[in-house]
Amino acid sequence: MIHPESPHAEERAAPTPPGGRARRRLRGRRDRRGVALVMVLGAITVLTVFLTELQEETSTELSAALADRDALRAEYYARSAVNLSRMLIASEPSVSQTIGPMLAIIGLKGNFQVPVWKFTDMFLGPFNAQLTEPGAAPPDEAAAASEGSAAAGKNLGLTGGGRFELKIVDEDSKININRAADDVGGIADQIAIGAQLISLMSPPQYNALFEERDGDGQFSDRATICSALVDWADPGDQTFVCDTSTNAPSSTGAEDSFYQTVGLPYVRKNAPFDSFEELRLIRGMGDDFWATFVDPDPNNPDKRVLTVWGNRKQKVNVTSANAQMLLTLTCSADFVDIATTPLCTDVNQQTAFLTVASLVQSMTGGILFPTPKDFVDAMTQKAGNTLGAMLGQQLKAMGVEAVKFKPNATKALGNRSNFLSIYADGVVPGNKRETRVRIHAVIDLTGATKITDTEQNTNNPGGAGGDPSRTNGTPTGAPPTPESYEQQVRSNPAGTIIYYRIE
Repeated sequence: MIHPESPHAEERAAPTPPGGRARRRLRGRRDRRGVALVMVLGAITVLTVFLTELQEETSTELSAALADRDALRAEYYARSAVNLSRMLIASEPSVSQTIGPMLAIIGLKGNFQVPVWKFTDMFLGPFNAQLTEPGAAPPDEAAAASEGSAAAGKNLGLTGGGRFELKIVDEDSKININRAADDVGGIADQIAIGAQLISLMSPPQYNALFEERDGDGQFSDRATICSALVDWADPGDQTFVCDTSTNAPSSTGAEDSFYQTVGLPYVRKNAPFDSFEELRLIRGMGDDFWATFVDPDPNNPDKRVLTVWGNRKQKVNVTSANAQMLLTLTCSADFVDIATTPLCTDVNQQTAFLTVASLVQSMTGGILFPTPKDFVDAMTQKAGNTLGAMLGQQLKAMGVEAVKFKPNATKALGNRSNFLSIYADGVVPGNKRETRVRIHAVIDLTGATKITDTEQNTNNPGGAGGDPSRTNGTPTGAPPTPESYEQQVRSNPAGTIIYYRIE
């Protein structure tokens, strides 16, 4: 409060001119100018952050939902491919019986399986992808039917733009490591498997692979890794020795504790391999070894020469074996005397053999030797007009010398398959990505029977000269009864699935 006698009392008490009050209000209004704009900008910023987060969250959820949807579609495309493959495999006996006489005209003679699984594009093509382009006008049914087009069929093809990629591989044309786990075969099977493994790894061009440290950081020679493969599966606790010499011992002492010594958290299984990927647990199984001997081309399982599916009694199928497998068999110590067989020691001859064999297989649709006799005729370069003899002459012209097999060595060879691997990839294309799901199924055809249109005589299993594992007696000529047809279906003509994995 200002005292009345204060020198400033008169000045303070003086009235404010009207114009000064207006100027103060104007100045205060100017000071508050832009507050609304700042508030609006702040609100927009907050809303922008909120909407951005909401959009990202929604986009992520949408992408995840689309990925799950496409993965499910791709899985069922792959399942469809597996089922179609089993249908194709079940038709093999009928196909072999029908086209057998036609194949004999071009030199493919003998009672053998026609590998229909190598022609999946031809047989299963109408069921794959779309028969017409999206948005295209449907074809005229009468015209399509008259031309024999698959587009005239109903319920053919896959809708939605998806497709499947299919590969069927004969597992009986490879080295079955699980034969070492058979108690019935005993040491004889182990020796046979050991000889084939040594033959696979023996060429000198692989020397550098065994001169470096393996996947466990150790130095492992051919015999060490071969022994490790056999010891993992065999039921005993004795160390198997992969030595192809005549006087080599089959085992020497108890199995060591290598896996614990190098710090691995497991021991030898001493039981059969459950899957092909289990081979990665074997000592010395580094990436270089895996890519060289186990799985040379993941996109083409036909190039594999090792397998864990099959049975001890099943013979190696030379009809569908690839060139590398045939060379491995030929140079096995069970088959020939390696030291006196130039093909097994000369890299140039091995290269020539692989070239000729691969070329002939590509020209015959995968069939190289219809029967084991054709294989023997080719490798011994026997004169004649059979397919094997003609191939033998081509090998001779390429500088490959004749092979002399040991007595009864080729009894382990056959021309039929009971175990097939189906690799089915379901593919769903997208805007910026492609979704793939792979199913690997292994089919066991042991005991599978052929469905016929006539009544079967079960008193004559297999028929005259037939294959008991793929027929249910001989036709009697009468139409099948519901009971007999049911019996045929119960025998599972498409085989039994013994391994199934979704990747």
